[in-house]
Amino acid sequence: MPIPMSSRQIADDLTARIRGHEYQAGEKLPTLKELADLYSVSVSTIQRALELTRDRGLTIGRPGAGVYVAEQQQDASPSLS
Repeated sequence: MPIPMSSRQIADDLTARIRGHEYQAGEKLPTLKELADLYSVSVSTIQRALELTRDRGLTIGRPGAGVYVAEQQQDASPSLS
């Protein structure tokens, strides 16, 4: 059984997808459950990953509406620590 991705690895993958325009500015990301299924991890791992993308200025959470790609993205590179 493969080792599941960490929240940082998922955040890095989502960052690459956003910067590669797979997810466009203003677009709603898949639900927590859909992302958890996509990455084969728990919803809590996805929540931590999305916190990292928010900290990077790439996403914005809207309570009751979901998580969206930020319209104006900061040029914050992922930390390599």
